[in-house]
Amino acid sequence: MKPFASRYLLLAAFSLILAACSSTPADNAAIPAQADAWQQLEQSIASSELATAEDQLAALQAQAPNDSRVEQYQRQLAEAYLQRSQIVLQKGDVNAAATALSRARALMPKAPALTGGVNGAIAQARKAELEKAEAALKAAEARPKTRVIDPTAPSTVIALKTRNIAQMRKQLDDIAADVVNYQCDVVFQVPRKDDAPWLKTLLSKRVNKLDSAFALEQSHEIHRDQPAQVVLIPRRP
Repeated sequence: MKPFASRYLLLAAFSLILAACSSTPADNAAIPAQADAWQQLEQSIASSELATAEDQLAALQAQAPNDSRVEQYQRQLAEAYLQRSQIVLQKGDVNAAATALSRARALMPKAPALTGGVNGAIAQARKAELEKAEAALKAAEARPKTRVIDPTAPSTVIALKTRNIAQMRKQLDDIAADVVNYQCDVVFQVPRKDDAPWLKTLLSKRVNKLDSAFALEQSHEIHRDQPAQVVLIPRRP
């Protein structure tokens, strides 16, 4: 019995050694793998791949919630988002700045001072945007309504009703109003050279009546194969 017992004990000890040997490499492999994960996180933050860094940090936090490096990298990532917020705000992208700021706050909710300055800058930028939009709206509302011109186009071509003098005179009243209100240069396109001075005089009188200080610029072109028309060209800043 003794030899058998000795062999049994020897076999059991050998089995335990084998088990220890087989588990040790796996345990040891886990340590470098986790170290690599922290390095990858740091690289993601350094290269501004912040969304990827957030995912990496969440995975590491789930694996080691009590690791002191979790809070360290939370702060680094929050500061990276804060820096991004400042950069895009300087470029005028208020929405992107607000999004980056919200990520910084989510990472460091207990440090409101961290985001206070940028938050104030974003609020000021939004206020400035609103004031600019309101000013543009008021300017558009205050501007006289158009009569014949398309103010969004580089130029507007208007066929003249030369066969009906009464209608043409009314038409020239409308043209003169738009010329003054939208600061237009005028080009008459006429089939005969003699038509140009007459039309220029009629328009000049109307413009002068509306605004005697307006510097009216008129010219003409001869187009023998088409009826008379006028081109209004708004002056650009």
